[in-house]
Amino acid sequence: MKILASGDIHGDTRLAKRLAEKAYNEKVDLVVLCGDLTYAERSLDNIIGPFVARGKRVIIIPGNHETVATADFLAELYGIKNIHGISVKYKDVGIFGCGGANIGLFRLDEKEIYDLLKKGHKSIEAFRKKIMVTHVHPSGTKMERLTDIFPGSDGVRRAIEKFKPDIALCSHVHEAEGIEEKIGKTRVINVGRKGKIIEI
Repeated sequence: MKILASGDIHGDTRLAKRLAEKAYNEKVDLVVLCGDLTYAERSLDNIIGPFVARGKRVIIIPGNHETVATADFLAELYGIKNIHGISVKYKDVGIFGCGGANIGLFRLDEKEIYDLLKKGHKSIEAFRKKIMVTHVHPSGTKMERLTDIFPGSDGVRRAIEKFKPDIALCSHVHEAEGIEEKIGKTRVINVGRKGKIIEI
């Protein structure tokens, strides 16, 4: 399975178009957008459309710049999936997620973050391959050390340690774009704005 994952588009329609072209040219099976699709709930136009126009399957979560309602609206409008607190299955891979962050417009506390990830994981726990998608990064990582503003999430860290996904995708800290590290056997990737091709 080939994935293009990106986050922090923040209403940049030119970036969305470039990412959609990359998804098409790389023949990816799935596009995963890790939140902050908008800038403070503005700039909704032409963020998801370019991917759908290219015939790509898309899953999203909200970031800390948009609410669940906005992500649900985009999902319904474009016929895609918002996996905040739920899971989806593609081929033999289970994907579960939680949007929002522990700071910002759409703020969750750490227990809520963990509980939503637990809820999403429940229906795919038997899958051999699993991907966890969040906006906020886990606590105690290199990503956390690159910012004085955005704390890492203890809820995300706890979920990684408990559910042991093969891959954990996040964004949120722009300065940490492209950083990969390990928590146990989980490969943790800050996918960033430019997008990252991942094969599983």
